[in-house]
Formats: sequence, C-alpha cells, structure tokens
Amino acid sequence: MIDFFVKGGFMMIPMLFVSVATVAFMIERGLALRREKILPPSVLEGLSDYQKTGNKEKLRRSCDMVPSPLSRLLICSLDHSSQTRKENQDAVETQARKEVILLEKWLIFIEITVGIAPLMGLLGTLHGMITLFGGLGANFGAADPALIAAGISVTLNVTFMGLAIAIPSLIGWSFYSKKVEIMTAELETSLGEFIQVLYQGRKKAE
Repeated sequence: MIDFFVKGGFMMIPMLFVSVATVAFMIERGLALRREKILPPSVLEGLSDYQKTGNKEKLRRSCDMVPSPLSRLLICSLDHSSQTRKENQDAVETQARKEVILLEKWLIFIEITVGIAPLMGLLGTLHGMITLFGGLGANFGAADPALIAAGISVTLNVTFMGLAIAIPSLIGWSFYSKKVEIMTAELETSLGEFIQVLYQGRKKAE
C-alpha cells in the first residue's frame, strides 16, 4: 500500500490531504444532519402542545432547552409575534437562510473535491507520462517494452487515486445535499403550521 502511494508521485501528497479532509467533513455532516439535531423530538412535542394550548412560554422553554435550527426559528417567530404576519414571516425567512447556510456547511468542500480529485489524478498521470517518455527520448533505441509498461502502470496509480476519492465524495455530496433539502422542507412545514396557529383569528393586517 505504501509502495502504491510512493510510486504515484508528488500529487499523491495533496490528494491524501484532500481525501482525509473530505472524510472528516463527511463524518461531521453525518453527525450534524441527524434528524434529532435539526428537528428535536422535544421541540416538536412542544410545538404540538402549543397548537393545542397556545402556551407560548412553555414552547419557548422547550426551544431554549434544546438549541437547534427548529428551536431558533420558533424563537424568532415568537419574538416577532407582536408584529404583522408578513413581518413575522420575513423575519423567519431571514433566519431560515442563516440556518440553511449552517446546514450546508462543508458541503461546498465536498462538492469541490468531486471536481478536482479526478483533475489532480490526471495532472499526476500527465506528469508521470511526460517524465517517462522524456527519459525514453534521451535513451532512444534502448527502451525495454516491459519497463515502459511498468512505468505507465505506475503513472496510472494517481489516476486511480483521483477516481477513488471523487466517487465516494460524489455519493456523500448528493446524499447530504438531498438530506438538507428534505430537512429544509420539514422546517418550512413546521414553521408554516406554527405561524398559521399563531395568527389564527387575528385581525392584524398581513
């Protein structure tokens, strides 16, 4: 295994760094995007209770006890409950954009990895091929076909490494992007139902 990386050339070093960083970010996003972290059961229970009792303080306490995107959005809406419905929705939308940015944290790095890993592999391969055929040109007529084949095989190590990084990164990026999309839709639904109940029966202009 060590021989594989050594023979891959200088591009193996940045590619190893990129692969380790990508794995770390994917693990971090996997932990951060768990449903109970975004939509805590206790906060959902508090929201359900509010829809039945209208107890704002109890809902606020449940949000304060379990910080989360849903909690912060509900608190934002509660803080603006004295304003019109439209003003409340505008404030919540502004906060929601901040929450989505936090949910998408590090996904841009994983997306970039999907694109640059194969290119880094190609660059390493081209460098290896240039070095290989440059050496053959200096010793024209004395080239051993077996040696050439071995040299080409070595230069392809870095191409293999690039694809080995890009494919799992693409899977991870697609999975987490879809998860953020689903979580965002659930947050939007929960907030929409909350604001509907919050302003139900009011005569304030929207």
